[in-house]
Amino acid sequence: MADGDFYLVSQTLSPEDNALRLKVRAFMEAEVQPIIADFWERDEFPFELLPKIGALGIMGLPYQGYGCPGRTTILTGFVMMEMARVDASLSTFFGVHTGLAMGSIHACGSEEQKRKWLPPMAALEKVGSFGLTEPLVGSGASGGLLTTAKRDGDTWTLNGEKKWIGNATWGDLTIIWARDVDDGQVKGFIVENQTPGFKVEKIQHKMALRVVQNGHITLTDCKVSEADRLANANSFADTARVLRMTRASVAWESVGCATGAYEHALRYAQTRQQFGRPIAKFQLVQDLLFKMLGNITSTQSLCLRLSQLQDQGVMRDEHASLAKGICTTRMRETVGWARELLGANGILLDQHIGRFVADAEALYSYEGTREMNALIVGKAITGFSAFV
Repeated sequence: MADGDFYLVSQTLSPEDNALRLKVRAFMEAEVQPIIADFWERDEFPFELLPKIGALGIMGLPYQGYGCPGRTTILTGFVMMEMARVDASLSTFFGVHTGLAMGSIHACGSEEQKRKWLPPMAALEKVGSFGLTEPLVGSGASGGLLTTAKRDGDTWTLNGEKKWIGNATWGDLTIIWARDVDDGQVKGFIVENQTPGFKVEKIQHKMALRVVQNGHITLTDCKVSEADRLANANSFADTARVLRMTRASVAWESVGCATGAYEHALRYAQTRQQFGRPIAKFQLVQDLLFKMLGNITSTQSLCLRLSQLQDQGVMRDEHASLAKGICTTRMRETVGWARELLGANGILLDQHIGRFVADAEALYSYEGTREMNALIVGKAITGFSAFV
């Protein structure tokens, strides 16, 4: 049996939490794995799965109240890992909706905003997106957002563009981050996607996360009421609070992506015959599996400790950045070794490995590049900022 949990990290979960993890695993293996390669190839999202995903009860998993399950961030990480173990696109959908969209409202919204939006989002009756990245602004979002917000009485006018926005082409609402032209501070807005002046186009020709329907949003004199401005988002420091939480979940997601590739490669090695015996009997193949499992086990352990710090309320930016940067780097190595083990068959979609290799490239870049995360950690450990 191919199992990437070599150090039995799942045994750190309570029986109740582990039961939910296994429920998610069973769903992903039975409902998603048989169909996902076809959807990935067609660049489409399996909308028919949404009611079943909603029935899992995992949306808004770590939040208390407002119809959310109120479980631990450790469990949330394990769920993210289990989803990515089969498909990184669906885990990204989960991360965008639960972590970025719901997380923004939970962390920065007013009581009224939480009561209005979180229950239907937890039930997956409403789907959210997160609009921060822009065509010309990625890593420089903290001080260089070009999307603007101008207040006139109780109405805000938004103008600008957002790019790579997951769920935006079909979702119900998007958290738009824009620079207030009056005070220069970044503020957040809950924008319903049917609002006049809000236009979204699907980004075509992607080589990674093809199931995710990323959107390019154009805001042209888009009017939003003061009631829909996130009440407690008054600077980029508040945006960063959300990103700190979700950066940790991307670390878990990358472990899941690596685990899925490793387990497919191990099963392949146990059954693929060359020179009259399974290739798993060859030393160099075992060495590849050893290196893959080492990466997975070390990053699982890193993520587990990170989530413990998060649940204790002591996780800092540099903690999340170290995990995101290291885990995605190790993931990239691991999926590459898995493809290497399969030889030419590794590029075939029906072997799954090629999909993991392609999707890993997106995970490696989003939620902070390796270089940006390295500088966040570097500043913390040296006391000197190397940012320009």
